[in-house]
Amino acid sequence: MIKVVLFDLGGTLHSVIKKADSMRRFAAHLLDRLSDYGIVLDTTPEVLAVSLHENGETYKHWSEQARTELPAAKIWNDYYLKEFNIGEARLNPIAEELSFLYDYDRLTLMRKPRLKETVETLHGMGIRMGIVSNIISTSLVPHMMNEYGISEYMECIVMSSETGIRKPDPRIFEIALNSLGAAPEEACYVGDTISRDVLGARNAHFGLVVKIENPSIAHRDVGFTGPDAPKPDYTIKELYELPEILRRFDKQ
Repeated sequence: MIKVVLFDLGGTLHSVIKKADSMRRFAAHLLDRLSDYGIVLDTTPEVLAVSLHENGETYKHWSEQARTELPAAKIWNDYYLKEFNIGEARLNPIAEELSFLYDYDRLTLMRKPRLKETVETLHGMGIRMGIVSNIISTSLVPHMMNEYGISEYMECIVMSSETGIRKPDPRIFEIALNSLGAAPEEACYVGDTISRDVLGARNAHFGLVVKIENPSIAHRDVGFTGPDAPKPDYTIKELYELPEILRRFDKQ
């Protein structure tokens, strides 16, 4: 019987939409905030937006291969703003704010339909819940749980930014299970990628693995489509399908 459900965040509890104008506005905001801290960069928002995207992809590729999350100041110094040689010590006071804005201000986040209703239904079924997220910010996930009105239902929030471990490393899932006192076979994980979520939950021997469809990140799963690739137990289009899947699974 499934007693615990752990969720991914981006692509799972909310959709992530990238817009060119949002990315430019974020770059302008970033330049202003850096300037407030005495860090003046000789560039334009348009140029910075492009380099942030390219450098971000470089870091994401490295971190996914290493299954490691670096401290925020190091990420910004060595990757996102590497052309400017700012130094970790100067970036450290503002690194978390920049990391929060990187996912909150740079992107458009749209909560999944019937999100709170779904979480409340699961709670009413006696399901305990939590989050396991790859993310560079330590404050974004708690903020979003409050914004979506579901923080009271999330008994644990485990983030790569705090553990230094990224999915699909099973250790980040094990940290969440240990915090809840749950066995892997009692747990379900819900995420939107094969390469991070399905593979990670399989590595951690979860009893149930559910993938929510997200065509916008299909490129992340290139190489995970063959017959030997890890597969979810169920694939859903909408998060609100989950309670019925759990009921069906427990009757098997």
